Amino acid sequence: MERFDHLYDVAETAQVRFFGFATERARHDFGIVFTNKFDGKPLVICMQTGQSTLLSSEDAVNPEYLKKIFRIDCANEAETLSQFFQECLPSMPLDDNQY
Repeated sequence: MERFDHLYDVAETAQVRFFGFATERARHDFGIVFTNKFDGKPLVICMQTGQSTLLSSEDAVNPEYLKKIFRIDCANEAETLSQFFQECLPSMPLDDNQY
């Protein structure tokens, strides 16, 4: 059996937000897990691709990053997603009362 170092094991009650939107080209469904882990950055999961990333509103200002991480082909869709995330994700550092 291979040895491993136990890094952490934390149970936490987290708030989760699900949202979806459709454009002429595609449907997008995301889950956002608000947690105190990961320096307060929410975990954003694309339900279509399974891709996930830690994202704050400051990170979301880059539509090109969102296109890459969530495998979005259309620049307009990435821009729409960028605007949504900038509005709904907390700024860093995360304040306990932000979500």
